[in-house]
Amino acid sequence: MNRRQIFASAMAASAAGAIVAPPQAAAAPAKAPPVIRAKDGTVLVHRDWGEGRTILFLSAWSFCADAWQYQMGPLSQQAFRCVTFDRRGHGRTADPGRGYDIDTLADDVHAVVEALDLKDVILVGYSMGAGEAVRYLSRHGSGRVAKLILLAPITPYLTRTADNAGGVPAAVFDANRATMMRDFPAALDAGFATFMDQGASEPMKAWVKTIMLGASLNALVACNKTLTSTDFRPDVKALAIPTLIVHGDADRSALPALTAKRTAALAPKAELRMYAGAPHGLVFTHAERLNADIAAFAKG
Repeated sequence: MNRRQIFASAMAASAAGAIVAPPQAAAAPAKAPPVIRAKDGTVLVHRDWGEGRTILFLSAWSFCADAWQYQMGPLSQQAFRCVTFDRRGHGRTADPGRGYDIDTLADDVHAVVEALDLKDVILVGYSMGAGEAVRYLSRHGSGRVAKLILLAPITPYLTRTADNAGGVPAAVFDANRATMMRDFPAALDAGFATFMDQGASEPMKAWVKTIMLGASLNALVACNKTLTSTDFRPDVKALAIPTLIVHGDADRSALPALTAKRTAALAPKAELRMYAGAPHGLVFTHAERLNADIAAFAKG
């Protein structure tokens, strides 16, 4: 057999092999994440990392999903499914210019839980997110939530009234919002030292400011009014699930005596855990300790 015949024979064998070879299954297209819509049609952009028992994170005032990366990253590597979403007017979620009352915000949480069919959830609410968490539970029940974690909460009630003598005068909050509306970057700079006064690098602080400056000013002012004026005492008293409250004793944004300690006294199944030297920004300054406490409580 000459070289031309050898080449022809090889080509024929190759063709025959191609004919009889089993077809390769086409790769399945990646499943698109669900589009979550609030009752009023606002699209709520979410983040979903890891697999296992679900931890749902609700953000502080002015924060979006990005602020949870130092919790969601490590915990999603420990057999937890970590979910969060950008509050309306924050991050990548739409800014509808409305819906910043606490009931609508709690309904947005409900929309996320239902759309993703979350069950046996560990619900984590940070600062303003604590108010959203307890209102979600009082409004929609705890059927899908197993445990609650409140981080540096603004609950149960911040404003001074006849039956809340230890609160802050409403005029103080009004003045703060007026300052925000004149020059929010300057107002943020003025109060930031007490938010993350230790345990964080200057680049980290700059990054956190960038997140806060990315929210809609309209949403920031409206949400601030909501978190300062809403009475969460009935919601906290009605909590029927195990609750862990974590607060820093150096918190100057939500004074422990006005917030965490009162919340712990009202919640029927609450445990209060104080972090020595921790500021309001403890999710950044005390991330390693906090993540360990979240994981242990979630597994317990």
